[in-house]
Amino acid sequence: MTDNKTKRVSAEQQIPTIIAEMRAAAAAFQKIGLGVSIFGSARIPRDHPFYAQGMELGARIAQLGLPVIAGGGPGLMEAANRGAFEAGGRSVGLNIRLPREKTDNPYQTDSLQFEYFNSRKASFFMHSLAYVVLPGGFGTLDELFEAITLVQTMKQPPAPIILVGKAFWSGLMEWVRDQLLTHGMIGPFDLDMLLVTDDLDEVVRLIQEAAQIEQQREPALPT
Repeated sequence: MTDNKTKRVSAEQQIPTIIAEMRAAAAAFQKIGLGVSIFGSARIPRDHPFYAQGMELGARIAQLGLPVIAGGGPGLMEAANRGAFEAGGRSVGLNIRLPREKTDNPYQTDSLQFEYFNSRKASFFMHSLAYVVLPGGFGTLDELFEAITLVQTMKQPPAPIILVGKAFWSGLMEWVRDQLLTHGMIGPFDLDMLLVTDDLDEVVRLIQEAAQIEQQREPALPT
């Protein structure tokens, strides 16, 4: 058994911080507007082809006039932020302190700080009109499947969920079809929520279409 010295913090202790973090993010995004969330591994080095692809993607989204929202850490999060930042766009980092991620990347026009994943993930999904998923590990998979679940259950409006990298994602998609779909754990049309592509032109086109649809969407009535 590993020696895990993490102390349990009660829900009662966590909740005030979680609420405060979500409120701070909501206030910030009132000024920033809806953006495009880009998820991906923190462990990809700067000389990797995935990093160059993340930078290009961030730059191209910024050139559409849309904010890029990434995790604020290193790797592909940094690549997305950097691409947007160096293109002169809005580059938002949702930063969280982790053992492997002790500093925020420097390519952020707007930096939000989080203690908890609960509030950080909610802030991604409440303020995005599209989700782009670059190669990544458990954290990226967590974000991917939460995006799918929120759109599938209509807790969030329909939005493009785009997986970039056919070679990387093909095994996962084959498992989803062979296991989840075959056993009736998802519906036959649920896979239509996802696009797997290597074509950044296609990614940009879908994001642009989503932005146009969002402009036409009726604002939600206050409750």
